Amino acid sequence: MSLRHVCVATCAAVVLAAPAFAQEPATAGRIKVASGEAFVIRAGVETALEAGQAVFQSDAIRTGTDGRIGLTLEDDTRVSLGPHSEVRLDSFRYAPAEGSLALTVRFLRGVAVYVSGQIARLAPDAVRLETPQAIVGVRGTTLAVRVTPE
Repeated sequence: MSLRHVCVATCAAVVLAAPAFAQEPATAGRIKVASGEAFVIRAGVETALEAGQAVFQSDAIRTGTDGRIGLTLEDDTRVSLGPHSEVRLDSFRYAPAEGSLALTVRFLRGVAVYVSGQIARLAPDAVRLETPQAIVGVRGTTLAVRVTPE
């Protein structure tokens, strides 16, 4: 095999493999409002949050003592966090045309307000809100949650 054939084959392998490396998980939502100490924990790395930033499935969102966050998911679900709070987006799938709907939010500490979006309207059983003490099924509603450490 000539050097030219080796170069062509190597370039072709790199070009064909690029989409697999470039794929990011689908955006679950965006931060609409962030003030004070506000962070995302993604793959074990904590970084500061700001308005407009994307949020992905399995992200944890945390506020400090003066932090506040407003998050809107792709299905129009809204989650607001007060100071010293943390939630984790355990699952999010919003593909109504494919019948693939799921939302699991784990409230870990602090105060949060949840306003249901399209997933709760289309498939209420696909929404789970979890706390250390309870799991709540949602039937399209607004609710406030306070989780205090034991």
